[in-house]
Amino acid sequence: MDARTDPPSRLHVAFGTLRDQLSAEIVGQAELIERLLIALLADGHLLVEGAPGLAKTSAIRALAARLDAAFARVQFTPDLLPADLTGTEVWRPQDGRFEFQPGPIFHPLLLADEINRAPAKVQSALLEAMGERQVTVGRQTYPLPPLFLVMATQNPIEQEGTFPLPEAQLDRFLMYLRIGYPAVAAETEILRLARERARTVLQPVSDAIDRMPIDDVFAARAAVLDLHLAPPVERYIIELVLASRDAGRYDPALARRIAWGASPRGSIALERCARARAWLAGRDFVTPEDVRAIAPDVLRHRVLPSYEATAEGWDGDRLVHALLDKVPLP
Repeated sequence: MDARTDPPSRLHVAFGTLRDQLSAEIVGQAELIERLLIALLADGHLLVEGAPGLAKTSAIRALAARLDAAFARVQFTPDLLPADLTGTEVWRPQDGRFEFQPGPIFHPLLLADEINRAPAKVQSALLEAMGERQVTVGRQTYPLPPLFLVMATQNPIEQEGTFPLPEAQLDRFLMYLRIGYPAVAAETEILRLARERARTVLQPVSDAIDRMPIDDVFAARAAVLDLHLAPPVERYIIELVLASRDAGRYDPALARRIAWGASPRGSIALERCARARAWLAGRDFVTPEDVRAIAPDVLRHRVLPSYEATAEGWDGDRLVHALLDKVPLP
């Protein structure tokens, strides 16, 4: 198939401008920016792992500043309580009743910073809200905003005193992205931007540019779902997920290294993310390359290595790349 030849739509232009603005502010993290936009378009949540100082927090802040949506950041710590996240009922003696005070989870954009530093009850409260799009406090259930995106971060160092997310809870995240240090040219640009910001008093981003209406986000999501997905590409998505459950059809040695494969949630996530990637590229159809490019981030936390594989140095990321090598392209 050839790429689209008709003029880009207003939504494509708006999201292209948004990506350019984010790239100019968050230098050297193009993959993080693209995955954030894909999560926004695919109506999912993003888990990002990387060393401190790699602009994880800055990226979600920059996105929030350019959307007409409220943003909240929660620093996860061992003493955090579920009510600190969800909110709590406060007694009003003048009225003789309890009044619910919403917590930061009711913001459309939420940064859960260092999620693995909070105990299991807090993680469970967040992940339940991510899955059910609602919060229950006492006997009352409160719906979350129609636009609700969580970006959670993990620090790969200083593991002492952390609470790793169980695999079943990891599955709630649409994608699990691992980011590294920027290249030399990008780091040079980062230094230049830091010097400029230190010399000048910058106008707040939210005042300097127009914010994208939330209706545009929902319209773009509908456009993503309208993209053409050819049956062979759809079958390729299914074959990748099925291979994670029964790799013996392709390689018996690989099958012994996989303890658990991806669930149907993985198939859904892979299709939605491939669609979003194709739409961001300005195409009206999904290609196998869209699937291959996004598969590691969608599946690395859903394909679990066996004890034998772990002892040999295999992890979910390596297993997914092995599956991509084994499953033939359509």
